[in-house]
Amino acid sequence: MTFLGLPTAPAGVGHLTGTQTFPAAARTAVADTQLRRNLGNATSTIRAKRASVVAELPDWGELRAAGAAIKDDVLAHLDRYLLQLEERVTAAGGQVHWARDAVEANRIVTELVVATGVDEVVKVKSMATQEIGLNEALAAAGIAAIETDLAELIVQLSDDRPSHILVPAIHRNRAEIREIFLRDMPGVDRDLTDDPAALAAAARTHLRHKLLTASVAVSGANFAVAETGTLAVVESEGNGRMCLTVPRTLITVMGLEKVVPTWRDLEVFLQLLPRSSTGERMNPYTSMWTGATEGQTFHLVLLDNGRTATLADPRGRAALRCIRCSACLNVCPVYERAGGHAYGSVYPGPIGAVLSPQLTGLGGDGASGGINASLPYASTLCGACLDACPVAIDIPSMLVHLRSRAVDAKREVHRLPSAERAAMTAAAWVMSDPARWTRALRAGRLGRLLRGRRALPPPLSAWAGARDVPQPPAETFRDWWAREGNTTP
Repeated sequence: MTFLGLPTAPAGVGHLTGTQTFPAAARTAVADTQLRRNLGNATSTIRAKRASVVAELPDWGELRAAGAAIKDDVLAHLDRYLLQLEERVTAAGGQVHWARDAVEANRIVTELVVATGVDEVVKVKSMATQEIGLNEALAAAGIAAIETDLAELIVQLSDDRPSHILVPAIHRNRAEIREIFLRDMPGVDRDLTDDPAALAAAARTHLRHKLLTASVAVSGANFAVAETGTLAVVESEGNGRMCLTVPRTLITVMGLEKVVPTWRDLEVFLQLLPRSSTGERMNPYTSMWTGATEGQTFHLVLLDNGRTATLADPRGRAALRCIRCSACLNVCPVYERAGGHAYGSVYPGPIGAVLSPQLTGLGGDGASGGINASLPYASTLCGACLDACPVAIDIPSMLVHLRSRAVDAKREVHRLPSAERAAMTAAAWVMSDPARWTRALRAGRLGRLLRGRRALPPPLSAWAGARDVPQPPAETFRDWWAREGNTTP
């Protein structure tokens, strides 16, 4: 399948995969007690705020349904809406660029910045630019990208990686942030405390000069209205507003799926997003612009990077409804214990477990496909993510679907049956015959002779290493039934 002439298989996927599978990375993460404490405190606070503001709306269910319906309409007619958006942006003086993958998007943005003659740009927090690894691409061309979002700044100063969609430095506490500022932020007062207000003031002082003197800014976009060509960025600190208005050149990188059909549709998402993300009734700063405004030069880069491949899967495309609120991360018991870095991708948590494998592909033994094939298993399938999602993405069902795809992809590479497949085939054979099943149940009573979970033989010993193994009953139900004088099984 092709879409608007773009290939479905991404040639370059940026920061959508790590160097370890999720189980391997998670083992290290869960051993970090400070990390788990930081995550637990932060996610519980956000959950409580979200629950409070959501409860204020008697029509929250209807808003979720409306958001899901709008997004599904977008996905069904994405070609029409994107071309309409391009037409409106161009008519308003902007320039639209189409990028097949991360490599092409980075090339486009780098060439645009180089053409201005600057060696430094300021950035609004953007998942799309994180996804494609734009900062590294600009650095390779001798251009410094200055993150102006407070949490992104913390991550950048410490040469760290984001671990949350909304709060990239959620894995850091304020004492750690103070040490990062003292060590890595030029000109910081050595008497700086870990008071949040003091930390924010230090970051503001550091960034103010950068924001006022920058001539080029790079942003993402939360939404783009096809009807008018209007783009929208919502944020809480005001740095985004300055990035979008002060520099004379603005370059926006946006995933194809961020478009909404009409201005009125935006009303739905401006209610859903702040409540689901930060637990606020509305974002403190909502910036909108249409084309080139107030003498700016404006460029819009529309990014595929695997999105059309995701769109081609009827059972997986709903992941493209995502509005990047991170509500699913904040309720996920797996994310709360393992943290975002364990997922490898810039999209962690439940939505990352379904989105990243689809953007990179699941097949083969390649670095991205092979590693990300473990992500659909990074879940208990408890369903909390579905309950929290403001656009009703059925993440648990999608995880099961992707697990099936991962198994099929692995089977294509390894023609010999795996141990799991052999065990399931044997179980099916036993269960298909009543006599065999009865004998197997009776044989199961031998497990009473095994004392302790460590006594189980491999490979069952690995499964039992993290679980309490129940002791088999002294008598099977079928034997009890027969002993009581019943003649039918």
